[in-house]
This record gives sequence, structure tokens and C-alpha cells, in this order.
Amino acid sequence: MRFSLQREAFLKPLAQVVNVVERRQTLPVLANLLVVVDGDQLSLTGTDLEVEMVARCAVDQAEDGETTIPARKLFDIVRALPDGSKVTVSQQADGQQGDKITVQAGRSRFTLASLPANDFPSIDEVEANERVNVPEAALKELIERTAFAMAQQDVRYYLNGLLFDLGEARLRCVATDGHRLALCETALEDDVQTKRQIIVPRKGVTELQRLLEGGERTLELEMGRNHIRVKRDDVTFTSKLIDGRFPDYEAVIPIGADREVRVDRESLRAALQRAAILSNEKYRGVRLEVSPGLVKINAHNPEQEEAQEEVEADTKVDGLAVGFNVNYLQDALTALRDETIVIALRDANSSALVRESSSEKSRHVVMPLRL
Repeated sequence: MRFSLQREAFLKPLAQVVNVVERRQTLPVLANLLVVVDGDQLSLTGTDLEVEMVARCAVDQAEDGETTIPARKLFDIVRALPDGSKVTVSQQADGQQGDKITVQAGRSRFTLASLPANDFPSIDEVEANERVNVPEAALKELIERTAFAMAQQDVRYYLNGLLFDLGEARLRCVATDGHRLALCETALEDDVQTKRQIIVPRKGVTELQRLLEGGERTLELEMGRNHIRVKRDDVTFTSKLIDGRFPDYEAVIPIGADREVRVDRESLRAALQRAAILSNEKYRGVRLEVSPGLVKINAHNPEQEEAQEEVEADTKVDGLAVGFNVNYLQDALTALRDETIVIALRDANSSALVRESSSEKSRHVVMPLRL
């Protein structure tokens, strides 16, 4: 096996797959990348048995073959080479030690140990029950606006991931940790044959988010019984799914929250950030008091310190005070895009619905906090 290519062209696919490789593995071969040369095409595969990433690029002076190379070492070597270097990777058979891999660039030469390609595990073929095409920019936005609300190591394991909810001509991403909920949806060009809900685990979501670049390209999403696969011309991403039932999130979205507060997003976010400095470090509670044309924000802590902020708002609501975790409110505001946002409230004991003033495609629910 042998191939050559520019350092920058090699670095991009390496960076895409190396993050999937765990630093601590149960099998030695999982520390390696599967490297396959076929014609003038190079494919690099990394996996941790949950998530698999395959990146492809064109190479020259190629000789077909396959092997596995230590992922982190190869990435670090290529990253440390000078810009514009031409990198040549070749394999020598060495009867005693197993095959060795040589990486050459200019006056630099590195010899790495390899393991047989046959030892490398492959994720089962995805039997796709459903295929949909999604613009890359739309999928990137869905994940960015919701992933922060996923639970972390919750005993309710089905919350430690992101729900992909496929319905009639729309794809929706939903995340919740039981205290707040984030939802974002996008329209699909094709009608969906069967409605489907799948939960992608946290690591899969993180890697997918890192991979997506936005832009005009269209991705193909394949959903199988146990896997999701996302295909782009240069990369194929596969992740196992969380086997569980996501809660009925639509039941959590407040109905009848008719007391609306319209407020400048950036002004409110900055006021919350300042008030949070003196909030209780454990509960992170702030109190929002709404009166016509104004939102007052109060925070205090066990040291008897207090913060007060006032933000102008377009509202006729009078005499309503609700407590919230300030971090959850700030996360929701950061995920929204409009200059003006709407906070819909019902009473002091009900969840708040936070959305953009221009559309309802992205919605956030924040549970109240008793202060």
C-alpha cells in the first residue's frame, strides 16, 4: 500500500475521524484508523463501536492496499509537518515485527507500527427503513439549537441523547434534561412515508455537530432499526441509537400560556448575565417580575447580596413573578436568532415558553423554580 497527497488535504479527513477514536480502548485495534487505498481514493475509518466515521479524499501515486495505523500518532505527525508539505505513506512487510508504516515528508521520516486490517471491527450494515434528504445547513442549525439541552449521565438513559422526530414533510430535533426542553424543526422537500422517532446518543450528536459545515450541500439521512447514517460526498457518519422511548415532549409544551412578554433578546441576555453573578451558586435562581412595559430581574445569594436589573419590554402583563434557573434561560436565548423574542407565561407555577417573535420553528420550555 502506498499513497501521496498534500499535508492540508490529508489533515482535513484525519481531523474528522480522529475525534471518534477513544483514548482508552478495550481492543488495541480501536486506537487505530482503518486506511484503505482503492484506485486514487483514500478512505480513513475510525470507530469506538458506537460511532463510526469514514472520510474519503483523492490521492496520487497510489498503490492499492489496506492496513490500520495508530490514529492519534498519525494525526499529530501530519499536523506538526510544515504547511505545503507533500506527505507519502507507504507500507513495508516485515516478517518478524508485523508490517511497518512509513510516513515521509521532505526530510522528515517516521516509522509506525500497524495492525492487520482484518482485525478492524465494522459497524453492521444499516438496513434503512427511512431515507430523507436534508440540507446540511438545516441539519447543522437543528442540532446547534437543541443539543445543549440534552441530559448528562441521567439515569433516564433515553434523555442522554437527541431525538430525531420524522413527521410529514418535516424533521424535528428535541432535547430535554427534565428541567428544560429545546425543540427546532425544518421542512423537508419530500413527504415522509412513515413517521419515525429515534434517539442519537450524546457522542454521536457531538461528532455530527463537529462534522457539519453548513452550506448548500444536501445530506442523505438513513434511519435503520439500530443505527442512523448520514452521508455526504466526502464523509459517511454512522451511530448506534439509544434503545428507549423518548417522553411525550408535545405534552410538555405549555398550552394556554397567553401572557406574552416581548423583549429585546440581547438586552435581556446581558441583564441576566449580570444578575447571575450574585445568584445562589447552587440553585442559580433569578426572579422575573413582569409589569406593563417592564421586566425586573432580581437575584440574591446566602451572603445577603442582591442584584436588580430592569429591561424594557412590550407587555401588558401585570403583577406576575416567576423564578427560573438563570443558566437555562441564558441557553435558550443564545439558541434563538431574532432580535426580539417572546416569553409566554401562564402563572408563577407554570413553565415558560421562549420563542422568536417571527416564527415558531424553534421553541424552548423552561421549568419554573421556587424561590
